[in-house]
Amino acid sequence: MTPRRSDAGFVRMPDDEFEAMLARAAEQGARRALADVGLDGPEAAIDIHDLRTLLESLRMARRTAWQTTIRLITTGLLLALILGIAVKLKLFGTGP
Repeated sequence: MTPRRSDAGFVRMPDDEFEAMLARAAEQGARRALADVGLDGPEAAIDIHDLRTLLESLRMARRTAWQTTIRLITTGLLLALILGIAVKLKLFGTGP
């Protein structure tokens, strides 16, 4: 059977066949891409879960580091302000 051709010479195929062919090609491409990065086989789901857990832990560590840095800076500024007030009020004894 010869495929139907349009007036411009293009091959015409039914939509359901075209969609099935695209689905097969997408699935094969996805499997090949996962195999290329080493995420194929029976333990692939576990590996992906572990990678996601590791990524979430990294994000949480980064967020915690920023929070800690901001707290240290804020605490340092407050201590400097309190020290300045104490010096200004001469709370450390008699000065020269």
